[in-house]
Amino acid sequence: MSDKKLQKLSYYAVAWGWALFNRPIVHNDRFDAWVHGPVSPQLYQEYREHGWNKIAAPVKEAHAFDEEMTNLLESVWATYGDKSGNELEALTHTEAPWQAARIGLHPDDACHNVISPQTMRQFYLSIYSGD
Repeated sequence: MSDKKLQKLSYYAVAWGWALFNRPIVHNDRFDAWVHGPVSPQLYQEYREHGWNKIAAPVKEAHAFDEEMTNLLESVWATYGDKSGNELEALTHTEAPWQAARIGLHPDDACHNVISPQTMRQFYLSIYSGD
């Protein structure tokens, strides 16, 4: 998996965690609205050396998850896992959380604006409830 795909899948897991559980699912759930979509600065630091190449193995050992979290992660994978990093980037660009964090910026402007967990919750909960 590429760093870009890892970033976007992680973003969707965090965003859906806010929508469904109204809480962070990881200790550092910050995502910034970068040019290529949501990016966790922490994940970026851990995997940046891979650039556009596929990540062969995780940097850290995986944590054990409870059933609720496992179900969330499996749902995120079932929904988004078949898409490429570029497809996920394009999808995030059509969604309110990333757009709201980039208001007033040109498409190629670098920024470190944080994507609001409240905006994530509202947007993805509206999808879930069909509003």
